[in-house]
Amino acid sequence: MAATAPLDEEKRIARQFPEEVATEGNVDLIDDICTPDVVDHSPLGEVSGREDLKAQIRGIRESFEDFSASVEDIVAEGDTVAMRVTLSGKHTGEFMGVDPTGEDVEIENMVFTRFEGGQIAERWVQPDMLGLMQQVGAVDLPGN
Repeated sequence: MAATAPLDEEKRIARQFPEEVATEGNVDLIDDICTPDVVDHSPLGEVSGREDLKAQIRGIRESFEDFSASVEDIVAEGDTVAMRVTLSGKHTGEFMGVDPTGEDVEIENMVFTRFEGGQIAERWVQPDMLGLMQQVGAVDLPGN
């Protein structure tokens, strides 16, 4: 049973990112849960360091009013926590060159979080960007 305690703690910390940082907007929590040289890989680009990661989260929250990141599933093994997260919000600010549409969006997101010394050292974030761009009217699929 003791072997699962560190994994349970890593799962708790990993959940804090979508639930408290992204949804609640507590970006300063990044200082407590991430290493100083944290790396975040996503379709928005790779960012390194706490301050750049905070800026990226602020930008997302500015683009999507009532932004929410809900953890649907979470598993952990070794130094990695994997989560399936539902992202939602209203597109009220420019995002990836797309002007605000006022559209409500909801997409699935997969996040893999690697830990070092009890803190988040690296994240791989893979949201359904095609679904998002379809929902804001930036992309049409052939035949639609």
